[in-house]
This record gives sequence, C-alpha cells and structure tokens, in this order.
Amino acid sequence: MPEANLTLFFIVEAPNYQVFACYLAASIKQQFDEPIKLIGYCPAHKLNDLDPKAVGILDKMGVEIRTFEAEGKFVPDYPHGNKILACLEPRDTPYSGFVDSDVLFLKKNKIENILTPGKVSLTPAASMYWAQRSLWPMIYGALDMDVPEERIYLLRQKGRPKVPYFSSGFFTFPEGPLPGVGKRFSEVWMDVAQTIDGIEDLENKRPYLDQMSLPVAIKRAGIEYHLMPEKQHWILGGSLRNTPFPTDRDIHTVHYRKWEILGENDLARPAKRMLHRHAGVKKVSQFVL
Repeated sequence: MPEANLTLFFIVEAPNYQVFACYLAASIKQQFDEPIKLIGYCPAHKLNDLDPKAVGILDKMGVEIRTFEAEGKFVPDYPHGNKILACLEPRDTPYSGFVDSDVLFLKKNKIENILTPGKVSLTPAASMYWAQRSLWPMIYGALDMDVPEERIYLLRQKGRPKVPYFSSGFFTFPEGPLPGVGKRFSEVWMDVAQTIDGIEDLENKRPYLDQMSLPVAIKRAGIEYHLMPEKQHWILGGSLRNTPFPTDRDIHTVHYRKWEILGENDLARPAKRMLHRHAGVKKVSQFVL
C-alpha cells in the first residue's frame, strides 16, 4: 500500500457528531480507493462523553481519535471554532482536509478531484443573507488589508457575484509553513479569526466567524484557492429543502446537516449500507463491544 499524502479529519463529539462521523468515515472508505489517513478530533473535555460503540466503530475502520484543547480558546465559547482548532493540530501528511461530520461521499472519487497542489480547494458558500453591508470593509480593515477585487458566485444566491466567501464545511489545504508568512495555513486562519472576533461592532460572529474569516485567511496567507465543482460539495437543505434530489447531476458529496434531510432525499439507506460494509452494522447502537 503506497503512503498516504492526504489526511481527512473531522469532529467526533457526543451526541450527534460521533454518529455522523461513523457514516462519514464509512463513506470515505467506500468511495476512495487511494490511501487516506482518517482522524477524528474530539474536544479534550468531552472525550469521556463519547459512546464506546462509536469509538469501536471508528477504530474498526482505522480512524484515529485524537483530542485538542477547546476550553478558553474563543470567548465566548464557539463550538464552530472547533474546526479551526482541529486544523491547528499537527499531522504528518503534506495535505489535509477538514470535513464536517454531517457529510457523505456518495460516488467513487479520486483525491485529485478534491485536492489542488499548493492551493486551498473548497466551494463557495451557499449564501450570506445574514451579512451586514459593512462586513468586508470592517473585516479587511481590521487586518490592514484591502477588500479583494475578485468576485465569485455563491451557490444559492442570485444576482451579482460577491466578494469571495466560502463554505468551511469541506476543504483541503497544504500543511507545512507557507512561503512569505512562515506559518502553516491553519495558524494564519486562527490569527485572522481571533482578530475578527475582536471587532466590537461586527455582527453575527456567532456562528459565522469560521466562514467570514476563511477567505481573509487565504488572502493573508498568500495562498491561492481552487473552486471545486458543486458536485464535490452539494449542500442539502436550506433553500433546496423539500425539492427533489437531482439524480441527474452526478453529485459525489452531500452536506446534509440533519439526518432527517438524508431520509427526505433517499440517502439514509445508502449511508447505512456503507456503514454495514465497513463496520458490520447499519446503526451505531447495533455495534457489539
């Protein structure tokens, strides 16, 4: 077996994320034939809350569970910031990818479709209807940066293209210090997020701090981004809730947010089949310790 050059990691936390993580890990093993390291991160103060059955399933699929310190890293507490804290943890592959636990890979895939050498690969966010008009000038100004001139189209927002704004639910990035800044991308992201969190008049820092800081961190780090096609990160729910799942779109990856949304789109059974193939059970509760 060749050595892996990519680690995919995700949050494992009770009660729901530990269950979602089992289905996510099974889907990665099912859909990628190339070697990929899998790591599930749990906040250190919540490790003892994990269901031993979920831990057993993840172990059976080769997922290494690691902890990170979350308490006091953001004030007030910011659970969405766990992905930033997990990104900060050391890994030994040249590339890493964070995946929200409520994501499933549905079709055979290749690493080259989700990773671009030397770049952050990700998709635009679905929308940003929550944002105040002064958002980007406030954020970039706090970091003594100009608002970028480039524009992108968000996935679910009509009208003119927007200042780059990305989903933080699934992205891959190079590890190791970056030229020009001498820091890892994750370290730049944390620095940027902390600066933005300190802007007193900025609204909606909870829960959107991770996503509002991500494009700024990419620019700050001097790294380019690559937009993956939407089929590599199809976001269910939201404005698409109660619309038929587009079976003609060759969708490889879905971000479902809630388990019932999987059922609404006839995707719960495929998720259970993948878990059964790789862990021997269709539900976490069925696992025998």
